[in-house]
Amino acid sequence: MSVKKIAVLTSGGDAPGMNACIRAVYLAARHEGIEVIGYQHGYNGLLKQDYVEFTHKDIRNLIQRGGTVLFSARCEKFRKEEHRQKAADHLSELGVDGLIVIGGDGSFKGAELLQQLWDKPVIGVPGTIDNDIAGTDYTIGYHTAIQTAVESIDKVRDTADAFERVFIVEVMGREAGFIALNSAIAAGADHVVLPETFESAGDEIVKILDKLDQRRKNHANSSHIVVITENLWPGGLDILRDSLQTETGLETRVLTIGHVQRGGSPVWQDRILASKLGAYAVEMVVNDERGLMAGIRHRYPEAVPLENSREDLKPLNHYSISMLDKMTLLD
Repeated sequence: MSVKKIAVLTSGGDAPGMNACIRAVYLAARHEGIEVIGYQHGYNGLLKQDYVEFTHKDIRNLIQRGGTVLFSARCEKFRKEEHRQKAADHLSELGVDGLIVIGGDGSFKGAELLQQLWDKPVIGVPGTIDNDIAGTDYTIGYHTAIQTAVESIDKVRDTADAFERVFIVEVMGREAGFIALNSAIAAGADHVVLPETFESAGDEIVKILDKLDQRRKNHANSSHIVVITENLWPGGLDILRDSLQTETGLETRVLTIGHVQRGGSPVWQDRILASKLGAYAVEMVVNDERGLMAGIRHRYPEAVPLENSREDLKPLNHYSISMLDKMTLLD
């Protein structure tokens, strides 16, 4: 297949490194003499034929910028086949030979369904801070989100130490505990509450109190940090805060880091990952590979069926969980 034009869009939640990926798509495509257009506001732009024609000027100094110059959005209309067919028709009208979708599992579902209606390659690139996409070791934005969480925990530790407080730090992750687990390890937290291991509020309270009691025995005056994934605690974190404050007698505060984890300049790991995956996605289009995701396994790019990336459950590293338990008991 002779490829003359590639389209790219960013969809769903934004992630640091999306711009670096857009840049890589453009540079890799132009190296092959391929024109690149970018649809704005995710699949919405595809439905409205709202796009930009990229030039060298557009991607200059883009690798270090957070967010996405193409903007991002969710598109409810794309759930209906009639709108997906309209999107396929729009791609054909412009003479597009391949579409690269940078996003998460919801975006990949749309890409998978679009591929069923369009006779040119649709390739997914995993861009989500949650790192919950199966078939790839890491997703674009994940490393930067961890760095942001760790920096926040380090700073709150200072004030926690000053007043001997307990801090409950809520990080993003929805139903995946990758950010929580690894930021807890990197920041030396006392305990982490994960959706993958959470059984009940009562059992988790016992675990947290055991950890805090052990730390207080080792250090009479100290701060305590508990990291938890968002929207996990039944009834909300105020209930957990009140329970810990009552049981320990220590002032307990809640810190929700929130969407700041989505922003900022991507760290070097995300810049390199985004560059590799963007370039590899272009190769896949040139080779007429269809309905696939560009993933990374053991540092090398790898093609993964889109349905596998969405449906397979990506497990946490259980050694990391046990390691955190050992480290907090000794700290």
